[in-house]
Amino acid sequence: MKIEADPVNASEKLKGRDFLKLADYTQEELLYLLQQADELKQKHKSGEHAEPLKGKTLGMLFEKPSTRTRVSFETGIFQLGGTGIFLSSGDLQLGRGETIADTAKVLSGYVDGIMIRAFSHKTLQTFAQYAEIPVINGLTDLYHPCQVLADLQTIQEMKGRLKGIKLAYIGDGNNMVHSLMIGAAIIGMDISIAAPDDYLPESPVVQKALEIAGNTGSQVEVLSEPQAAFEAADVIYTDVWASMGQENEAENREKKFSGFQVNKSLFSLARNDAIFMHCLPAHRGQEVTAEVIDGGQSVVFQQAENRMHAQKALMAALMS
Repeated sequence: MKIEADPVNASEKLKGRDFLKLADYTQEELLYLLQQADELKQKHKSGEHAEPLKGKTLGMLFEKPSTRTRVSFETGIFQLGGTGIFLSSGDLQLGRGETIADTAKVLSGYVDGIMIRAFSHKTLQTFAQYAEIPVINGLTDLYHPCQVLADLQTIQEMKGRLKGIKLAYIGDGNNMVHSLMIGAAIIGMDISIAAPDDYLPESPVVQKALEIAGNTGSQVEVLSEPQAAFEAADVIYTDVWASMGQENEAENREKKFSGFQVNKSLFSLARNDAIFMHCLPAHRGQEVTAEVIDGGQSVVFQQAENRMHAQKALMAALMS
């Protein structure tokens, strides 16, 4: 059974807001975004195209390259009637020493919203501090909230509900798991994280997730054994062992994570109808076997498509 949000109340609260991390949003607000994402997806599939952002422009600032983030935002803003402008840090005066504050103020006079895919979360926070338009986190070293919106949409599509679902995340305690923990706690999902001791999620984020979970009834646990996390899981989730910028650590990480590969044997410990998720890109034969990611219980490409629909809901809510 789906939990419903009050659309009028949530809609008014979201206009003009930043989207830096999920912890800034209430359960009602996230549920509203998911409802809107579902509606926009259904309209798109039926050929009905609303244009709530006609005449609006989204600036898309990339410090890191991307397939899904760029294409999903650029296509999404177009489908909403607006325009997306790709901006690499090398194309801007940021690359020649102009301050983040000055850049934020200048772009605020040109565009109606900005999406930033940055190395440091501090860069995003500074930009948002000085910008006069909504700022959206397309990814930082600390959080990846847009991906989790799409993940929640996908889980609800597959399972028909979110509250009480158990998600098991296996692998690096990175920006992806940080946002999954917070998102699950807010929504009321249970989450078990299994990671090597040297690669656990950051303690302040774990504490924040536990604090939120105390109010929503969610269960949050961090383990060192993947088998325990898989038990009775409805969703199995993993990510690459070495993210962009960690290439020099790849060999060492591969040794540390060797027991954390999602394979058929581990997957069999989850519920029979469990689904497999991965934010992509994936390295078959490392964090997941081809048998699992290309198998019948994998929803990774549905997940990837939902990036566009979830982000359309987000842009429409913040930029309208």
